[in-house]
Order: sequence, then C-alpha cells, then structure tokens
Amino acid sequence: MKARPYRAVGKWAGRPLFLFVGSIAVYRDIPESLRALIEPVVEDWGFELMDAILARGRQPWHLRVTIDTPQGDGRVPVERCAEISRELGTHLDAANAVPVSYRLEVSSPGLDRMLAREKDFVAACGSDVQIETRRPLDGRRRFRGRLLEFHDGVAKLNVDSGAVAIEFQDVLKANTVYEFTAADFARRQSGTPAAERRLHGSEVENGRSDGGS
Repeated sequence: MKARPYRAVGKWAGRPLFLFVGSIAVYRDIPESLRALIEPVVEDWGFELMDAILARGRQPWHLRVTIDTPQGDGRVPVERCAEISRELGTHLDAANAVPVSYRLEVSSPGLDRMLAREKDFVAACGSDVQIETRRPLDGRRRFRGRLLEFHDGVAKLNVDSGAVAIEFQDVLKANTVYEFTAADFARRQSGTPAAERRLHGSEVENGRSDGGS
C-alpha cells in the first residue's frame, strides 16, 4: 500500500499503539510510544525530531511531525520532508499505529519557530519570544519579550512588567517572534518562492490510500 502525497488519507487496521490529543509543544511531552516509532526514522535522515502532535476529532485525524537540522537553523528542504513523510507513513502503517483515517504532515520550523527543547531556548537567546506556561506565574500564563539567557533550565526574559524567570518544566509552549522587515515584504510582493519558504518553512502532507493496495 503506497502513500499518495498531498492530503491523501488512509486507515490503519489493528490495535493502536498510541491514542492522544495534543497541544504538545515541548519535546519531552511526546509520548514515548510515538517517539520510539518516529524518531529513529527522522534521525536516519540526519535530522532531529522537535515535535509530534496527533489531533483527534472528526476524521481524518492529523498527525503533525516537526523536524529540524542538528544546527537548529530550520533549513530542511521540502524534498527531504516529502521523503521522510513517505518513510514514516510506511513505518507507522506496519506498526498498526492508528485505527482511523489520518493526514500525516512533516514540516520544518518557520521563522516563528517553536522552542521545544532546551537547546532551542539556548539558540534563541537575544530574540523576542512568546511563552505560555502550564500554570499561572505571578497571575499570568502568557509572556512575550526578549529572551535574555537560558541557563540551568531557566529562561530569563525582559517583558513589559520587567525581568521574569521561567523554568523549562513550566513551559507549555513557546516560539520565537519574527519581526518582518521592508525587505521581507518586498520579497513577498515579488512572488519569490524562496522568500515564501523562508517565511513559512517547509511543509508536506502525506497519507495512505483507504483500504487500498
């Protein structure tokens, strides 16, 4: 049974290995059963797994996998996303992982890149970020400001109310905030495909054909 690219859907028979709904945005929160299936494939291609979310509800479900380079620069060619998506689909199909129709999406971070691992926070120091915490800190859960440093599992930000320290274990989700320049808008108006890829990252959807061969 071969994958059909671009929003093809499919059905996995058998007992599911994982059933979860995500707003997972931190690497450590990826269920181990899911990570064990996906991460070896991603690493075999020379990339790193950042995030994996399976959104349930109306079929097809949506499995979104975000990958990055070891350098953390988001430079994953769309062709690699497509190849990894095809191999992941075959691998997950063989594992009878999900019992319903699904869409599998493999993407790289865009400019508003997620901060899913401690190394992502280190790389983002000096950038503007936004963070949502798992619980209120000083009466609020959402913070936006300049990431001053990340050390010993603690992010220090300069926000509107002053300096704040947030432990990594308290982070629900986080991402950098890209500030567009006049040059970015000029590239978008010119319709340059490379500019669009730079703004949004690489993204490929893939799937399995229903009950097909």
